[in-house]
Amino acid sequence: MKIVVAPDKFKNSLTGFQFCEAVEAGLLSVNPNLEILKLPLADGGDGTLEVVNFYLNGTMVEVQVNNPFFQPITAKYLYAEHSKTAFVEMAESSGLKLLNPAQFDCKNATTLGTGKMIVDAIEKGAETIILGIGGSATNDCGMGMATALGYRFLDKNGNEVKPIGAHLSWVDSIDTTLLPPKLFQVDFKIACDVNNPLFGENGAAYVYAEQKGASAEDVKMLDHGLRSFSKIIEAQFGVNPQNVKGAGAAGGMGLASKVFLNGDLKPGIDLIKDLADFDSKIADADWVITGEGKLDLQTLSGKTIKGVVTSAKAQNKKVAAFCGSIELNEKEIKDFGIDYADAVLNYSENLEDAMENSYAYVKKMAKGFAEKLLSL
Repeated sequence: MKIVVAPDKFKNSLTGFQFCEAVEAGLLSVNPNLEILKLPLADGGDGTLEVVNFYLNGTMVEVQVNNPFFQPITAKYLYAEHSKTAFVEMAESSGLKLLNPAQFDCKNATTLGTGKMIVDAIEKGAETIILGIGGSATNDCGMGMATALGYRFLDKNGNEVKPIGAHLSWVDSIDTTLLPPKLFQVDFKIACDVNNPLFGENGAAYVYAEQKGASAEDVKMLDHGLRSFSKIIEAQFGVNPQNVKGAGAAGGMGLASKVFLNGDLKPGIDLIKDLADFDSKIADADWVITGEGKLDLQTLSGKTIKGVVTSAKAQNKKVAAFCGSIELNEKEIKDFGIDYADAVLNYSENLEDAMENSYAYVKKMAKGFAEKLLSL
């Protein structure tokens, strides 16, 4: 019997790799003859770098770039020389994780560092660049990133605009004469997990800016800037930003990836599944075991478990989900396509216990799963 173990992380508790090890240990304690294939997954957010490297087998590259407030930092990205593929996480240089909450101020933040990481990867020889745009601290519509690549954002007097969200409405034209030819020879794949439009009540500013340090007045100003900037984009590139699905992701980085990089926006889980050759590897599996911190309504809209279930059910595979907590009822779980579900909170004394001892509880869940359902 073959079982594929394909989880995301339990945030702040258990990595996908640890989940795989715990499940493997639990299953083998019941039947040591099981064939187990571990395929850790991620959806493009923080921590995706380690998962991608599991499949790319690349090298971590350190590069001097800028943090969201233009200060020099050392960031890392992944590069696989043999496949000429780089994986760049926006959060490594332009992410909230680099700041203390008191520092969050997206109107003055830039994606310049992300652009410099991309430039370095291109200079290394990358022919494919996968860009994860989760966890951003910015709302500059990718202006900083594009500036690093050679785009010049000019005001009505022909002066260059500092690439931050607060200056979006200052942009009057975009100069593309200094772009390196290599830029358009790279295949950009963008891990984008939201469908927000660029501006408006469901756009980048109104939905995400507050959690990045914006006041109510800042939000209005940023939305106005995105509207103004979108007119420049449409006039110069012939693209209506509001028609780009996911344009509002990462403070407008979704749109920037499409327009400035000619990138292909796809859910992060789909890109990781492609790297893992996931659909082929589950073809002869009897069960697929997946999991992440919480199984709830948000899971249904496109997180890792959704991606696993979609692939598994296309091949009529049974799916088990081991999660930290489950907020769906039995009918919702079944309708989602999950055949067996269990949660750490079914065993732990409280949330603190669950977080501290999740490895042991996931191992226990796997052991119980094997005893109950596999009759081994």
